[in-house]
Amino acid sequence: MAAAQAAPQPGTAPAPARPLTVDEQITFLKTARVESSRKIGKGITGALRVVLTDGSRTHEAAFQSVAEEPRFDGRKRAGELRFTDHYRYNIAAWRLASHLGLGAMMPATVERDIAGKRGALSWWVDDVLMDEAEREAKDLQPSDVRSFARQRQRMAVFAELVRDTDRNKGNVVYTKDWRVIMLDFTRAFRLETPLRSPSQLAVCDRALLAAMRALTRDDLNRVLDHAVTGDETKAILTRRDLLVAHFDRLIAERGEKVVLY
Repeated sequence: MAAAQAAPQPGTAPAPARPLTVDEQITFLKTARVESSRKIGKGITGALRVVLTDGSRTHEAAFQSVAEEPRFDGRKRAGELRFTDHYRYNIAAWRLASHLGLGAMMPATVERDIAGKRGALSWWVDDVLMDEAEREAKDLQPSDVRSFARQRQRMAVFAELVRDTDRNKGNVVYTKDWRVIMLDFTRAFRLETPLRSPSQLAVCDRALLAAMRALTRDDLNRVLDHAVTGDETKAILTRRDLLVAHFDRLIAERGEKVVLY
């Protein structure tokens, strides 16, 4: 007869489950069974908080199915004639951020059907401390101010690259160890190409600049895999060229050690 499993000692808790790798998170998001869902409550796109399980692990995810395409009626919405609000941009942003080395700044995201709708399903970030609105209201700063500022600068560069028009304070959250997490890109990937706030881009991550410089149309077609249109792909590359030229100009004026980190 096999020996009986030892009972846990009083006052001890079971060891926490091993964190999943990003690839494992992707597989879980694609295949785990939906146990329940409810409205998140924030935002205006009807996002859901979904409970998933694979039989041995249970975890939550955020689901957005908004799919509003441009209306060519001559009227502006949110200040845009070609206003678009689409879940596919969350998928595109995750894929592009991962390709550029910024995957840790976004939750893993896949395309999936939930409750009869097609949308973007993103890994729920468990250890969130607060969002940017709360941080500003409480006037808080982490102990490592330089690392925090560099993370926020990476976010600013990426937002310019994808021309994100909705990087509001609720779409930027911070974990308990002060990692910057970018959420909700449904209003990104516009066709307009001028940089929105180049004066705010004073420094850049050296690896990020190199990754942007090396980016090709073939890379985008492979990485984004139809999550954006051909015109949107062209706009990404045009903005990339402007970003690279912007930082090259700053390097020439101020020196590489000042501009790149």
